[in-house]
Amino acid sequence: MTVHPWRLTPRRLADTLLAALAPVAACGVALGGLTVWTSYGNAGTPARIAVTDAHVFLPYGNTQDTAAFFRITNSGGADDRLLKVTLSGADGATSLSRHRMTDSRAAYAETVDSAEVPAGGSLAMSPSGLDVTLRARAGWREFDFVPFTLHFQRSGPVKALAVVVRPGRFGA
Repeated sequence: MTVHPWRLTPRRLADTLLAALAPVAACGVALGGLTVWTSYGNAGTPARIAVTDAHVFLPYGNTQDTAAFFRITNSGGADDRLLKVTLSGADGATSLSRHRMTDSRAAYAETVDSAEVPAGGSLAMSPSGLDVTLRARAGWREFDFVPFTLHFQRSGPVKALAVVVRPGRFGA
């Protein structure tokens, strides 16, 4: 039996080049498509959280229970979620709550576990919507600043200073 040595022929060369060119071309097309997709802003960006308009109500009457409000803006391309709000040295825990109305027009507060902050959107807390309930420290006066930390699922902790205001001056 005679063994024929392998020879480079034009056909073998063309077949080898085509076999190597196919994966290279597929990668080039995929890379080009991803480049166009990201250049048009479709790849998204991480959540970018900013906290503004922070207020905490000065308690009135015989109670120390009060509420804090924040405007949370997400300029990123991914949704985020507010998990909790903490106040160092607070008397008792803080909680997220949403105000609801019954069919008989009575108001009540419902504790919520978290609140979504949509990508490219905002969450505005208000006395008639979502707020943070807490027990005020003794000695708070109007226009004092209170340090809060807002904890987000993706963005982590964000610090904010809330100004103490009388309930009638909210948003002023």
